[in-house]
Amino acid sequence: MSRALRHRRDHRGEGPGGVVTDEERVVNVLAEWTELVCRELGVDPAKVDRDALLDLTKEVAHGVTRPAAPLTAYLLGLAQGAGSAGEDAVERLTALARDWERKTGTGDDA
Repeated sequence: MSRALRHRRDHRGEGPGGVVTDEERVVNVLAEWTELVCRELGVDPAKVDRDALLDLTKEVAHGVTRPAAPLTAYLLGLAQGAGSAGEDAVERLTALARDWERKTGTGDDA
């Protein structure tokens, strides 16, 4: 997507005074990206809890190590596709990541 097109789209949800905050811009781009990826992969966007996934990857990145975040998300996707993840998989993995440093004495909180 061109910068000009992104700029035009950013003005849809303008805040007070017609100014789009950086946070609003990120949320808009993230929503558009999620919708596009779901469409490309044939996934119902209503089944994606984006905030829970972002929380999971944040906890893994800070509690375990940064490279583990995308790996965890990918493995979760494989498990979901295989039907072995369970409905509470995101919550269980988030808890594992939060407890990782305490249990192992390691972690990357940078």
